[in-house]
Amino acid sequence: MNLTNQNIEELIALCKENNQKAQFEIYNRYCKAMYNVAYRIVKDEHFAEDVMQEGFLKAFTKINDFKQEVAFGAWLKRIIVNYSIDFYKKNNQFKTEDFEKTLYKLEENDIDREEKLDFNDLKVKQVLETIQSLKYNYSMVLTLFYIEGYDQEEISEILKISYANCRTTLSRAKENLRKKLNEL
Repeated sequence: MNLTNQNIEELIALCKENNQKAQFEIYNRYCKAMYNVAYRIVKDEHFAEDVMQEGFLKAFTKINDFKQEVAFGAWLKRIIVNYSIDFYKKNNQFKTEDFEKTLYKLEENDIDREEKLDFNDLKVKQVLETIQSLKYNYSMVLTLFYIEGYDQEEISEILKISYANCRTTLSRAKENLRKKLNEL
């Protein structure tokens, strides 16, 4: 049975029947993208591969929960993101900042005073490396916001922080990124 020409809905139906060939086909279609998602969060090639594979296993065991309210890739990506963050936290590398102690109000004028930066001269790789060089909570928020495409409400849910803390962290992360990019 050749599954390479099947559409994703047909493959999902087969996965719900525990068809291993269909699971393997889905894995092959999404593994590179999900590895990249995991790698951007855990920042280690070997751990990213483990996290990605565990995420797929979790997805296949919960495939009956997939109600097709969102695209399958988005559903799978959410599982990988959550599993990656949990993995990172379990390894004590994620140190939460006490946002209530450091919370500050951004003035509306700050947005108007942003320095102009010619991003055309920067390469994507430089920007990604600069994001990764920031402290972890800034790097995480920027990755989820700019690279993974989550909005602030979704990020606050994923990181289990308040919406206000998410906004503050994102604002500070953007400012730190802007400063580092100006130094390049």
